[in-house]
Amino acid sequence: MVSDIEQESSAPLGRSGRRHYPHWPLSVRVAVITLVLSTIAITAVGGYLSTVIADGLYDQRRDLVFEQTELARSSLTRELRSSVGSSPGERQDSVAQFIQSLRTEEHGPLSSAALLPVDEESTMSTISTDRAVMDYVDPELRGQLSGSTGSIVHRNVKLKDGTPGMLTAVRISVPGSGSFDLVMLYSFAEEQNTLSFMRPVLLTGGAVIMLLLLGITIIIARMLKTPLGRVANAAERIADGDLDYRIDVRGGDELATVGTSFNRMAESLQEKITDLTELSHVQHRFVSDVSHELRTPLTTIKMAASVLDAEKDSFSPTIRRTTQLLTDQVNRFDHMLADLLEISRHDAGAAILDEREENLSDVARSTVELLKPIADEADSAFCVKWHKEPILLQMDFRRMERIVRNLLVNALEHAEGGPVAVETASNEKCAAIIVQDFGVGISEESARHVFSRFWRADPARSRTLGGAGLGLSIAAEDAHLHGAWLEAWGQEGRGAVFRLTLPKTPDASVDDSPLALRRSWELPDDGEWVGTPREIG
Repeated sequence: MVSDIEQESSAPLGRSGRRHYPHWPLSVRVAVITLVLSTIAITAVGGYLSTVIADGLYDQRRDLVFEQTELARSSLTRELRSSVGSSPGERQDSVAQFIQSLRTEEHGPLSSAALLPVDEESTMSTISTDRAVMDYVDPELRGQLSGSTGSIVHRNVKLKDGTPGMLTAVRISVPGSGSFDLVMLYSFAEEQNTLSFMRPVLLTGGAVIMLLLLGITIIIARMLKTPLGRVANAAERIADGDLDYRIDVRGGDELATVGTSFNRMAESLQEKITDLTELSHVQHRFVSDVSHELRTPLTTIKMAASVLDAEKDSFSPTIRRTTQLLTDQVNRFDHMLADLLEISRHDAGAAILDEREENLSDVARSTVELLKPIADEADSAFCVKWHKEPILLQMDFRRMERIVRNLLVNALEHAEGGPVAVETASNEKCAAIIVQDFGVGISEESARHVFSRFWRADPARSRTLGGAGLGLSIAAEDAHLHGAWLEAWGQEGRGAVFRLTLPKTPDASVDDSPLALRRSWELPDDGEWVGTPREIG
């Protein structure tokens, strides 16, 4: 049963799996980071300055209020002493006039004042500039004054108009006149207005500084982005194959050093690529030349082997066996030479498609029937499951049949007498064929190299059906010509899965394949057997 949990496997052949992630330009990222950090910094500094200034204004005004209160107490004490011996009415008038005189510039922003006798039998009554100050006099304040021993008692209050203020009170005792509580109410409206004016100024100044920092940051970011952009452009040009492109280095700073180092790297890379390209050309030419040169003597050997094979019944058993071995090895050599010639065509870009509409299931079915004798010799069998409807695609029949044949031969080679599952399927975007064996299996590391030329998962393992290790490489090249994806996956000791996916639409991707690559190790449901049924494992 096919599992639905298909995960990332070996990279598909035939198309790029490169991903693109959205990103912001460097200048935008730097500007945003600067804006955020400067906002935090300016907010913190502005808040700190506002607090320090507010505390400074408060401490300054408080000290001045204490000085004015002390001055008023001294003046009132002298006034009370001078009125000793006067009549109660004269003393009342003299003190009332003094209290009213406190609301002058000499005593600053005094809102109101009051003088309250402490002794109940005092001949003087309460004197105040207005009733507002009396609203702040309560028993708690009088109690604090009784225990203050002449020191100034103060508290922060809010005036009727909502502005902050300070209430000060001090007890005065004059022999012959009695004890009195002098209460003075001061307004902090001026300081409040200063703070109200200062905060918008700080906000405006902070905004201006932030904009200046942002502008400077953008300029610096552009200064950095321009040379980095040249490096990025050079890298793109070199990646696109323009190995002669170099960066125009200007100046002698660190960015110029980067450009110089990049140019040296590009020169070294160009030299190595040139050497590797020449070596590859030599290798391809050698393979092509050797393949063609071997064709003529191999033809002669095949003719001689055919003559011997036709007369082998008249030979002795030993010579008959030798003749059979010779024929088998000549045929194997012929297949290897054909593979080498095909690889040469792909390397030379001479491989072309002869496309016509074919049924993928028919191609697979005919290949399975063709390889049934080989499967019987390998003590194996095919369990097939064909798509119910015809899978009609434009393809090169010869090359597609070779892809399927190479996949099936490879599966028989490693099935170790177990079954080989073959399945075709189709959807709106893609068609696919799966070849799965249940033999020695391959690791994930091996799956990434299985389509490499001459690569073998186990070099010590002898080949019984294969050639020079080019079958899967040729299959991958043929798949590439069709714009298809050929992938491999497996588990050691359990088997291997090969999937060929052919796109029906230009926008199709490997994720649209109708068959999962990562499968359970079970035979397809409702599968038909071609050959004697075999058990897994």
